[in-house]
Amino acid sequence: MARDVVTTPGDPASGELPTRRGVFGVDPRGGRPCAAAAAPPPRGPAQEPYGARGSVVAVVRYRNPAVSVDGVWIRGNSVLLVRRRRAPFRGRLALPGGFVEYEETVEAAMAREIREETGLKGRPRGILGVYSGPDRDPRHPTTTIVFAMTGRAGRPRAGDDAADARWVPLSAARGLAFDHDLILAESLRRLRTGRFVRF
Repeated sequence: MARDVVTTPGDPASGELPTRRGVFGVDPRGGRPCAAAAAPPPRGPAQEPYGARGSVVAVVRYRNPAVSVDGVWIRGNSVLLVRRRRAPFRGRLALPGGFVEYEETVEAAMAREIREETGLKGRPRGILGVYSGPDRDPRHPTTTIVFAMTGRAGRPRAGDDAADARWVPLSAARGLAFDHDLILAESLRRLRTGRFVRF
């Protein structure tokens, strides 16, 4: 994620360049830190206004965790699972889910992932938990919102990066990818007790 930070106003006598959007560099005229000259990008709803005249603007980039969603959809004594087509955990069963795209809500991402991976139309009915940590995903740190799902529980049809999709008996839902064993166990307890955030 990029975040714009407006620093102290520039002083023409200091050798700082006029306001332009870019990253910090060095003014060749005076060797002072300044905003590297860069043509301002097109304005958009997610962008802040340019700095005041004579100020220095810098783009600071942070290393943030990725945001993903997983769905726990229970039908009787079965849970909806997919078999992963790709690494990591290729060939292992997992809860349906995936990464949130740039311009969608987490709820929309969950409905989309269910539809893409299983062919079913479901909707979130509550939040069962939020899981985070640097070691949950071997690719990069990931923060996951886990939803309780509801909808028309028909016959799944695998798609996207799922090699298979099926209703699996809860007694056989073991050895799942990532930390999904823990997520499923805690989600079942919360569903039984009703201790989760309902929509």
